[in-house]
Amino acid sequence: MVQRVARLGVALSIVMALLFVGPAFSATTATPTTKPTVKATAKIVAKKKPVAKKPTAKQPVVRKKKVVKVIPTAKPVWPPKGFRANGEIYAKVPTSAELLGILSADKSLTLQAKQCVKSACGVVRVASATGCTWWEITSTVSGPTSANDALPIVLGKLRTTIKATPAKKILTVYLITSEPLGPDVSVGSLSISCYHSPATEKIPSNVYTRTVVPTPTASATETPTQQPSTSASSD
Repeated sequence: MVQRVARLGVALSIVMALLFVGPAFSATTATPTTKPTVKATAKIVAKKKPVAKKPTAKQPVVRKKKVVKVIPTAKPVWPPKGFRANGEIYAKVPTSAELLGILSADKSLTLQAKQCVKSACGVVRVASATGCTWWEITSTVSGPTSANDALPIVLGKLRTTIKATPAKKILTVYLITSEPLGPDVSVGSLSISCYHSPATEKIPSNVYTRTVVPTPTASATETPTQQPSTSASSD
């Protein structure tokens, strides 16, 4: 009996020891966590209807107008350069280069210049400080005595009258004769007159009188020629 009680006491002590003896940590039970499920959602894309483009109206082309600058006319120089003065009268025989410039600027003289291809001519530019009611220009045509004699002689006289001109207005005058153009034939010895009284004759006029004739017995003849051409310009 004592042995059973002793054995029972040993058993109880072993049980108690098992109750108090154990691992020195606490165990926790992990509870499983549910992962969130990602649901795929289908995106609804609205298709845009094609918009019909309206035809664009062509814009009018605006062209800028060219601005033309008006160059003021230079004031005429007085007294005119290169002219010889005699009282109120100014005169000059233009050079060939100057004459070309005058013809290019004034087409009205071109027809008169064409007459000088076959006939002896002279050109003079005249002006007056006070103006003239009419002009008178006398000139002499000279040339060789004959084809075998180069001695110059007077072949004829030319008288030219011109219309009125205002003060300081330059006039270009063609002195046209009926003398055939030949070697050493020229128009010179000019005498220029400016009148302030009214003319008593028909103006303008141009008369060439030949003083030398082919035969010694023939008398001097007066041969009217075409009217001279005049051109007024301000230089």
